[in-house]
Amino acid sequence: MRQAARPTEHDVFKQRGGNVGLVGFGQPDDGVIQMAYVVEDIQAAMREWVSQLKVGPWFLLDHFSGEEALYRGQPSTADCALAMAFAGHMNIELIQPNNNAPSVYREIIERRGYGFHHWGRATWHFERDVAQYRAAGHEIAFICRVPSGGRVAYLDTTRQLPGFVELIELGGAFEPVFSRFYRASIDWDGVDPVRSFI
Repeated sequence: MRQAARPTEHDVFKQRGGNVGLVGFGQPDDGVIQMAYVVEDIQAAMREWVSQLKVGPWFLLDHFSGEEALYRGQPSTADCALAMAFAGHMNIELIQPNNNAPSVYREIIERRGYGFHHWGRATWHFERDVAQYRAAGHEIAFICRVPSGGRVAYLDTTRQLPGFVELIELGGAFEPVFSRFYRASIDWDGVDPVRSFI
């Protein structure tokens, strides 16, 4: 007698009444959930997004390098500051390199300056989706494990698109972390505009 397949975390989420096909903050669980920008001064950038666009509060992580990080196939020593907030249901990420190590962020800065960097695309099928992008001719520019327990991979789509595509693996602590940031943005009154990521 064949044993039934063990339900995935995705299946359990749907069985518990989760929005079918959506992450907790309302974006598609197989589509774009994030837009990211490289900035020269993350503190100044957060102030501008708050004052000019009313986006906040921001959740700041002063140092991020990833676990088991590889840049263009080699171990990465890049370190960056990053901040996240929400504009409606869209996650916005700001990234400031903290050192001069080669990175996907330095690539864009050196090529065309600060500004738009990548789209973050959610996936429950990380390895399959990475393989599909690679089969289409997009090499892995950066890959690492993140503190939420998942993985991210930046695929080099810059010949066809004005930025990278970052695949963001769903599961682990993804929902609690991102949903906390999203909930803070609902009816935000402008108080405490920069908060700790952790």
